[in-house]
Amino acid sequence: MIRIARAWPVAAVLCLVAGCSLAGSRATVPPVGSVPPSASANAMPSDSHPPESSYPPGCPTKQPEALPSGQTRTVTISTSKGTIVIKVDGALSPIAAGNFVALAGCGYYTGVVFHRIVPDFVLQGGDGTYGREPNVSLDYVGFGGAPYTIADEPVTAKYMRGTVAMARTSKPNSVTSQFFIVLSDSAESALGSNGPDNYQIIGNVTSGMSAVDAIAAMPNSGSPDNLATSPVAMDTVTVAKP
Repeated sequence: MIRIARAWPVAAVLCLVAGCSLAGSRATVPPVGSVPPSASANAMPSDSHPPESSYPPGCPTKQPEALPSGQTRTVTISTSKGTIVIKVDGALSPIAAGNFVALAGCGYYTGVVFHRIVPDFVLQGGDGTYGREPNVSLDYVGFGGAPYTIADEPVTAKYMRGTVAMARTSKPNSVTSQFFIVLSDSAESALGSNGPDNYQIIGNVTSGMSAVDAIAAMPNSGSPDNLATSPVAMDTVTVAKP
């Protein structure tokens, strides 16, 4: 599944991933304050067969069209803790931005939970395979994602509070659907330590960081997994121009 690595401590790089299910591992981010984010991943038990949610009809099955530089979209996520508004900017990562917009627009994220909470670091969600209500699997959420991956792109912006970026595994071109929201400016030292070969930034939260903080304040399993024990779902997700 695509998620912050469950095996890392709070300081560990979270599993910011998309497409982990394809690789049979969780995408991860390097530990806060550690050396480069090598994004090592944990393997899914080979003898397990967790239930999977069906892929929403009409959603992409291959890399969607890029969102051109100069174009933006507004993605609004409604949750029980409040509404989160994200400005997605094609100038940051056209391929990843187009992918996120396509998945948000087709209904992929509706009902999907924020499954990992690393306080003062990141909030991660987007696993529609094992993290979609009412079939959330707390054992496997983070290993799934959309049934395709997208190409990597260079990262030129910084990971600051409110930054939205895509999760990935340690393998090249492994992003699918999982994404994360940065909770603190201090995350830049860990998330940005791998230079251009990093987690594709797609935009930032323009309204609703109070909702993000409320979700991030919910109980989690603690180090090293930091799994949300009562995960909050994205009730509705809409896309608008600009």
